[in-house]
Order: sequence, then C-alpha cells, then structure tokens
Amino acid sequence: MRIKKITNKNASLCLGLGVFLSLNAALVQAASAQEQSEELEAVTVEEDGRAKNLIGIAGSASQGEVSQKQFEYRPLSRNAELVEVVPGAVATQHSGSGKANQYFLRGFNLDHGTDFTTIVDGIPMNMTSHAHGQGYMDINSIIPELVQRIEYGKGPYYAEVGDFAAAGYSKMFSMDKLPEGIFKFTGGEFGYYRTLVANSNKIGSGDLLYAGEFNLYDGVWKVPEDTKKFNGMLRYSLDQGNWGMAVNAKGYTNTWTATNQIPQALVDNGTLDLYGTMDPTDGGETNRYSLSSSFWNKGDNWKNDANIYALYYDLDLYSNFSGYTDTANFPGGDQIYQSEHRVQTGGNIDHTRYNKFFGFDMDNSIGLQFRHDEVMGLGLDHTQGRQLVDIVSHSDVSQTNVGIYAKNQTYWHEKVRTIAGVRGDFLNNDVTVEGTAAYDANVNAANSGRSGKALVSPKLSIVVGPWYKTEYFFNFGYGYHSNDGRGTTLQLDPSSGESVGTNARVTPAAASRGSEVGLRTSFIPGLNSTLAVWWLESSQELVFVGDAGTTETNGESHRYGFEWTNYYKPTDWLTLDADYAVTSAQYSAIHPGETDRYVPNSVGRVISAGATAVAPNGLFGTVRFRHFGDMPLNESGTFWSGDTSIVNLGAGFKHKKYKLEVDLFNILGSKSNDIAYAYPSAYPNGAAAVDGIMKHPVEPRMVRGTITINF
Repeated sequence: MRIKKITNKNASLCLGLGVFLSLNAALVQAASAQEQSEELEAVTVEEDGRAKNLIGIAGSASQGEVSQKQFEYRPLSRNAELVEVVPGAVATQHSGSGKANQYFLRGFNLDHGTDFTTIVDGIPMNMTSHAHGQGYMDINSIIPELVQRIEYGKGPYYAEVGDFAAAGYSKMFSMDKLPEGIFKFTGGEFGYYRTLVANSNKIGSGDLLYAGEFNLYDGVWKVPEDTKKFNGMLRYSLDQGNWGMAVNAKGYTNTWTATNQIPQALVDNGTLDLYGTMDPTDGGETNRYSLSSSFWNKGDNWKNDANIYALYYDLDLYSNFSGYTDTANFPGGDQIYQSEHRVQTGGNIDHTRYNKFFGFDMDNSIGLQFRHDEVMGLGLDHTQGRQLVDIVSHSDVSQTNVGIYAKNQTYWHEKVRTIAGVRGDFLNNDVTVEGTAAYDANVNAANSGRSGKALVSPKLSIVVGPWYKTEYFFNFGYGYHSNDGRGTTLQLDPSSGESVGTNARVTPAAASRGSEVGLRTSFIPGLNSTLAVWWLESSQELVFVGDAGTTETNGESHRYGFEWTNYYKPTDWLTLDADYAVTSAQYSAIHPGETDRYVPNSVGRVISAGATAVAPNGLFGTVRFRHFGDMPLNESGTFWSGDTSIVNLGAGFKHKKYKLEVDLFNILGSKSNDIAYAYPSAYPNGAAAVDGIMKHPVEPRMVRGTITINF
C-alpha cells in the first residue's frame, strides 16, 4: 500500500518505479528467485507507457504516459508528431520545417502552443512574448530516438503545471544511457536526408550520453525548402539509489525557405500551382542552445526534485501571409520580418512527504517555479525580398513568472482518494519600445512601461474505485495563459501612432476554468480504455497579432467535448490503438458584423488509429490513420476547412545489430488542407485580391528508407 501511495504522488519520476515495484512484489509471491530475475528483466524490456495499468496512479482519465517503445516503429514525418501521441492532439506542417508547427487540441487552435505546454527535461519550450506568437513552441530541437517517455495530461487540473496549460501539457524525458550505440541514416524522396549518431559510455559512477543529428530536406514545393538542421546533445547522469543528478547540454540550429499558405481560388483557376508560393524569399533561421541540470534525493517518507536551466535562443523569420493586398504602400509585396534574441533562465523545486494525518494516508507536495525571459531586439519590420522597407516596432521585454503550488493527495478509503491543489502565479512585464514606423518619441514612450498580475488557481480531483478494474474521475480546476508583454502596455498603434483604445490593451494573463468526468478501465485483459466528457471556458480569446504589432481581443469562449481512447495488446506481437475526440467551440456572444459564434480554426473531430505487428523473427509492420475535420474558418461559418485523412505505412526487419525499414507517408494521396484560413490575399502581377480560403496543402505520397546499425 505504501508503494502504491508513493507512485500516486510523484508521476514525473516515480510512476515507472511504482509499477516496477508492484510487479516485483507479485513476482516474489509467485516464483522462485531465478524466475523473478527473468520476469523482471522481461518487464523492463517490454515496458510500454500506454500498456501500463494507471489505475490507482493517474489523477484524471485524461492523464497518460507513452514510452519510446510505442513510437519505436511509428513512421514520423516530423518532430511535432511526438505531440500527437496525446490522444486528440493534431500537429500540422506550417511554413517550413524550421518553424514551430501549428497545434490543435480540445477545440483550441493553439497556434504555435498558446494553451498547450511542453516541458523537456525540466525546460518549458513555450516562449513568452515571442516575435511570432505568444506561447511559440518549437520542438524541432528534440531528437525523437532519445526520448525515454512522454507524460501528458489534458485540462487545467494539475497544480504543478502553470502557464500555457489550459488545454493540457506534455512532459518529455531524455534517456540517461543507451544499451548500444546508434547509427541511423534515412533517405527519401524530395531531397530528404537524415543522419543520427548516438552512444553512451560509463564515466566514473555515471553515464555520458552524446548524440548528433543532421537533416536536409527540399520538399515537394516549387521553391525548395532547403532545410538544413543540426541537433547536438550531451547528457551526464548519475543514479546512486537514494539520490541522483543529470546535466544536459543541447544545441540546435536550422535554416529554411518557408512554404506559406496560398489562396485556394488561385489554385483552382490555375494561376498558382498547388505547391507554389507567392513569395519565394519567405523563410527563416533559428538557433537554440541550453544548459540544464536536475537533482533528486529521497528518504523513507520524503522526496525532493529540483532543476535549473539557462538557454539562448534567436529567430529571424520572413513571412508574407497576405501577398500583395497593400500594393499602394508596398508594391513589392507585404512581407514582414520578425526577429528576437532571448536569454531564458529558470528553475523548479518540489518537496513531497508521505505520512498519515488522523489515520489517513496522504501525500503532501509544495513547489516553487521561477522563470525569467530577457527578450532583446524583439522586432517587427516591413520587408520586400528580405530587404528592409520600414520599421513597425522594436522592443526589449523582460518577463518574469513565479509560481508556487501546494498539492494534497488523501486516501480516505480503499476506493476513495482526492487530489486537492492550489497554485499561485505572479507575472511581471517590463517593456521598452525602442523604435516604431512613425511618431517615434510619442509612440515609444506611450507603449513602454510595466505591468503585472497575480492569479490563484484552485484544483480538485475526486477518484473512486476501482470496481471491476475500473476507476472513475471527477476533476475541476482553473488555469491560464500569459499574454505578450507588448500587449499589456500598448496605447498607440505602432504603425500609425493613433490610440488603440482601452479594449486593445490586454491583461498580463487570460484565465480559464474547466471540469471533466471520466473513467479508466482495464477490465478486458490487454485493453486499456478511457472515456472523458469535459468542459472548458476561457475568459477571453486574447491574441497579440505579431503581423501587425497590435492586440486582438475576441471575447469569452466556451468548449465542451467527448474523448474515447483505447490501447489494446491482444498478443505479444500485435498492438492496436484507436482514439476518438469530438469538440464544440463557440464564443459566448456574437461579434459585431458576424452572424454566428464559431471559434475559427477550432477542430471539431479528431480520429487516430494504428496497428503494429512485430514477429518473433524480426519482421515488423505498422499502419497509422489520422483524420481531422469539421473546422470553421471564420466566426460566421461562411468558410469551412475540408476534412483531412492521412494513412502512413511502415515495414521492415529488425535484428540484434541492425534494423531496415521503409516508410510510406500519405498513401491515400490526400491534398486536403493541413491548415487553412479565411484570409484576404492577392497575387503579384496585378491579380485581384482574394477573400476566401488560404490553404497549406498536405505533402503528397512519399517514401523514405532507413537503416539503423547498433554498435
């Protein structure tokens, strides 16, 4: 019972330990010492996150864990598909392989991550006050083969997760060591080449893991994407039983030519090729370098976790979303240039104690989280062919977030437990505007300043059961996402110098609240299933429009939906999974000039399914299906995105020292929208403006082959 209680509390580092120890206890009673050793070894090798029985461990039906085992055979066309292991999540290609993808979950167009946070080895990936969009979450710096596990949760019910997590979160953890070195080479159509070299060695009492990834890609686009990506990683880890540590150094750089959306109407009339572009000079360059360390220790009834980190990041991004609509002022095109240089520092500490109070077993945790972003040269400019035309806004932003939380898990009865938490967040922005297109002195002074906000977010979960291997969950909580610091001090339009009004200035954070009723069952042997009905309300859909340098306030919204997830392993060689999510998203009021309350780009339906077969002789095959649709493109529902259905196949042979595989992507040849907008646009050479759908087509059928050699 005590073992079970410890794992309940510390989902991040003790989840796998608790399952391991529980299995160990059962094996001790069932077999001899030799048999125990053999069985335990087999459990470790075959560990699969979604195959784990999380009954008695998870705090909601929407929490889960995925291990490297689950996506070892999964065809991945891009890093962002790691997020799609979260049931109901969609990650789409958007403007080239170096830019953060666009994400969708629970009726949110998350843009590049505004209401879904990802934390990698303790470092939050979402960027505050980012040049391109608030919460910008670029996970191209992750090497998928070195991700040990991914923990996730949906909804604002978790006290240890703060900013950008109203819709949910994912936590990714790197491997400490490799059983063997890895050399992996992938080649494919449209100029795709990727090489990965990784290994680990024993150094003193710990392990040093090192890896390098090189990736080139041109793509199907008429103007080659010309992606050049490098990832490097060094990780030293030490585990001394009752204490341990890890130090990580990572480096990432990428350059690319963008593949921005294009007007559907110009494709239909033959003016523009499906894979064409309106501006061949769009693209960008980004760099990210980080150093982090984590520490943990534990006793008989307590555990500490801590980490600190520092990183440098920069971005230069050229985009032309509307093409040539403002030819009076910009006859050469409406291209914009967004840039920034950032130093981010932070840390987290968590202390947990396991004890009794009035005869009830309980776990109590307190935590402190700190983050400071120093954003320098945060710029928005008008450019043409990557040449400066004029300045819209240049700023320096200092943003500090401090979060404290307390969480209590009490076992009131063998079949009743509660998880109660409260979180306090303190945000501070210091904005210095250095330059604007016009009225420099007045605009600079008016739009500079300080802002701050404090939020209290209570959380409560009630868990009852299990009965017949089925557990029931009732969850409620408050959450938030921070807003771009520039929007909190904004008074004058940086382009014209005119007043933007009080409605355009936003608070430093937008609050949300949500609830959920769900169940988790493993009643059928080999099958783990969850059902969840949820509701979520946002106080305001607040968006800082980086393309214009102003803030757009879209009012209160509410969402509700249903999710059904299934993971089934009927035999040792076959794994099946199927997830279904349906969502409704609407504004609370009809906006002026609109006829309905649709939330644009809110995906209403997501279906994903897959099957993986691994034969004893090393042959394997996998098929994956992804579908999303029912998405309005404007508030009145005049435009709707077409459904997108994609099927990927993979097959190969794995031996002890090598693996050969062939992956086929989009075998149905779908050309539906991976992303679409209702957006005005125009084409060069005098073509009329188009007010309709802007689309980014799915990449066509393509084949990639991979050889992996272990050494």
